Amino acid sequence: MSSTPPRATRTADPAGLSVATAPGPALVWTALVLVYVLWGSTYLGIRIAVETLPPLVSAALRFAAAAAVLALVLRLRGGPGALRVDRRQLGSAALVGVLLLAGGNGLVVLAESGPPDTAVPSGIAALLVATVPLLVVLLRTVTGDRPRFWTFAGVTLGFLGLVLLVVPTGGSGAVPLVGALTVVVGAVSWSVGSFLSGRIRMPANPFVATVYEMLAGAAVLAVLAVCRGELREFHPAQVSTRSWLALAYLMVAGSLVAFTAYVWLLQHAPISLVATYAYVNPAVAVALGALLVAEPITAQVLLGGAVIVAGVALVVTTERPRRGTAPDAARR
Repeated sequence: MSSTPPRATRTADPAGLSVATAPGPALVWTALVLVYVLWGSTYLGIRIAVETLPPLVSAALRFAAAAAVLALVLRLRGGPGALRVDRRQLGSAALVGVLLLAGGNGLVVLAESGPPDTAVPSGIAALLVATVPLLVVLLRTVTGDRPRFWTFAGVTLGFLGLVLLVVPTGGSGAVPLVGALTVVVGAVSWSVGSFLSGRIRMPANPFVATVYEMLAGAAVLAVLAVCRGELREFHPAQVSTRSWLALAYLMVAGSLVAFTAYVWLLQHAPISLVATYAYVNPAVAVALGALLVAEPITAQVLLGGAVIVAGVALVVTTERPRRGTAPDAARR
């Protein structure tokens, strides 16, 4: 997802990243599958990365490295002025980056770390984060917007699913309540950042905005990691190859490839099609968690998850964004 919705009619961005005007269906679906699979898989990547990496350190490294690579590409393609923004745009991008990445992603990373009995499984985290479109609708309502009846019906259904998912059952597969609430708080932070990004003065180029968002998010995550004492416990030699590979995957697949594919899709595909990522990503995350690391899929997870996804699907299919705008996408 892009925190700054690009204009649907643009054929080239200020950094010189030109785009085709009439891509074929095969190219559109290739990009969509990348977003489906890569963003859906990042929840599992986070879980594997934090097995031996300090959680906030891993998140800071991920976004700092991705920002550096993206900035280098923009600089090479667009010349010396490719990353130029004014102070207001820089401040806006930094604020959004802190809310999305330090608050949103950082809390998800914390929730997925820790002992198995307290850490939130990657599939559950994805289902909880799927409530972001529902939270954005509530923020719109508070600020005077009037979403459609079926949008509210979808929000109600989605939050019913959230309750079903996290309510304590006492069974062996129960969702850790503290971890689940941590993810929900992260989803709220992500929703506020997404909501603000369309209402404050951001850099016109979404790729440039992303560079500054990632840098700001990485900086705050690094400070928080120091405050939590993570650097005192961080010894690179003790980090497993498995965790390093997961971190590299998050940097490349989640923060660079999938995001670029999403921004491209916003310019070339119907928004109703692109927005389907919101309820496909959780399904991918749950399936990968079960197949690759044996995360349990209980009746509670199936029921609560299905209700959440149905609510999000109802919101996505009944909302009609204004011309030239698109919903925000999470940089997982």
